[in-house]
Amino acid sequence: MNQKITPATAALLIIAPAMWAGNAVVGRAVINMAPPITLNFIRWLIVLVLILPLGWSVFQRGSGFWVDWRRFAVLGLLGAGLYNSLQYMALHSSTPINVTLVAASLPICMLLVGRLFFATHVNPRQWAGACLSIVGVLVVLSHGQWQKLLTFHWVVGDLYMLLATLSWSFYSWLLASGKDPQNMRSHWAGFMLAQVTFGVLWSGAMSSAEWLLAAQQITWGWPLVAALLYVAVGPSIIAFRCWDAGVQRVGPSIAAFFTNLTPLFAALLSSAFLGESPHLYHGVAFVLILGGIALSSKR
Repeated sequence: MNQKITPATAALLIIAPAMWAGNAVVGRAVINMAPPITLNFIRWLIVLVLILPLGWSVFQRGSGFWVDWRRFAVLGLLGAGLYNSLQYMALHSSTPINVTLVAASLPICMLLVGRLFFATHVNPRQWAGACLSIVGVLVVLSHGQWQKLLTFHWVVGDLYMLLATLSWSFYSWLLASGKDPQNMRSHWAGFMLAQVTFGVLWSGAMSSAEWLLAAQQITWGWPLVAALLYVAVGPSIIAFRCWDAGVQRVGPSIAAFFTNLTPLFAALLSSAFLGESPHLYHGVAFVLILGGIALSSKR
């Protein structure tokens, strides 16, 4: 695994958080139009339909899918199943700024999971880079005014986001450390379809439980349809493809630092939609986050 961050690799790992920032903005806009777990289920069902024509050969007899189906089942549960469902659930009861703050713990969570469960060595520069990157996130969240951080109130949604972050950490490490029977990663659509198939099954089961436990309602209309199409193509197909490729190149520990660009992109998107101009603290945060990435890299 190459630890050097090339321009191509950086582009892959920047596209993913940019797409996920859009997912956060769109998700908050339609969160009251559909139950969170059902929203996630419909999202991945659309993804399944879109990539099935491109990766259907993965289901042929003798494919690596059947050799390593247990690993794909776990990847589908942790990625498409749990992570996104928990994120949408978090947006129901927590504020966007709190959700983003909890998600900023991903680099440290990724380092801890790698050290405790995957026997990965973590050097002091990586810990220092994680702290520097998180400081950059805090600059965005506080708008450069640190006293604002003291006014946060933690709710159950923050716990959901913490569990989502833990789920994504395990997903990324399993993605990088697992075997690749019959070189499945060379066919990105088939490799993604193998995960999404199980993700739809897991999220479908959780969505059924959601409707059985309480009365739910979906408000259909063009806003919801447009939002579902966006989150299916951008934050799902494009972002997952870029993230998977980036993790394979530099590993989960370094890739995790790029996710801290998500709140910066979210702030810029919000500013664009609200007609506000970027501020100086956005530039300061960008420098700090990139400094954390550079510090944590081996070369």
